[in-house]
Amino acid sequence: MTTGNGDIRFRISDIQLDDRLVVRRSAEVEHEMAVAIYDLLESNHFEPEGLPPGPYRVCLAVRDGRSLVFGIGDEKDRPLGEVTMPIKSFRRIVKDYFTVCESYFEAIKSAPPSRIEALDMGRRSLHDEGATLLRETLDKRVTIDMETSRRLFTLLCVLHIRS
Repeated sequence: MTTGNGDIRFRISDIQLDDRLVVRRSAEVEHEMAVAIYDLLESNHFEPEGLPPGPYRVCLAVRDGRSLVFGIGDEKDRPLGEVTMPIKSFRRIVKDYFTVCESYFEAIKSAPPSRIEALDMGRRSLHDEGATLLRETLDKRVTIDMETSRRLFTLLCVLHIRS
């Protein structure tokens, strides 16, 4: 496994979600999460400022409903540090993303292809917007590429699910 730029020192080699607050997830969400994790581990760029080179083991958690925490460890799972960022600015986009995803998953059951395509374009657009916001929020603390950011945004969304 290598990163998008081929440098194995700046990659996530393992990622876990601290999802103790998540009660249940639909089959669609479980699938999206599994794909995001698989794709993330296949190719990513993750370069935390001020930490030694990796590869890194990362645990994503939501703390007090207000912060997303990246717990960063080395390959032997020794803690190296954490990066915390507020999640308030993500609430609207995550809510909109969930709304469009629900419509998309409902549409693929019986809607005409043009409706499915339109919803999928909206879903991708919101996903890209969330990924860009994530990169900007992490700027100067963790350098990530767009594909890594897209997969991390998916996982951020999974952590937002409450039931």
